Amino acid sequence: MDDSAVSKPLREDRLARSIADLANIVRTLEEKGVSLRATEQPIDTSSAAGRAFLQMLGVFAEFETAIRRERQLEGIAKAKEEGVYKGRPASINPAKVRELAAKGLGGTEIARSLGIGRASVYRLLKESA
Repeated sequence: MDDSAVSKPLREDRLARSIADLANIVRTLEEKGVSLRATEQPIDTSSAAGRAFLQMLGVFAEFETAIRRERQLEGIAKAKEEGVYKGRPASINPAKVRELAAKGLGGTEIARSLGIGRASVYRLLKESA
């Protein structure tokens, strides 16, 4: 990167959502003849060591996200077992869907009259069949 380039502070862990995303960003920058240089970490994609360090940070960030997701799912499962977490209340009345279907209304008409998606109507009708 030359001295005329404008640099903005960016936290490295906010650069990409996954390793594949990170690789695409770096590749796009390289195609444009630009390198990425971090101010608070030894990252400079113009060198092999800088690229390696950036990739290692990406691996650890993705690992941390996976661990956080696992813990969240474990917490939700435990809360469900204890009866604390019940999910959001149902927004669709299955009996009303069946009632309208029994009157001969089609899925689109039922969805429109109840203000719900057609897929939800068809799923409920399939479940009750």
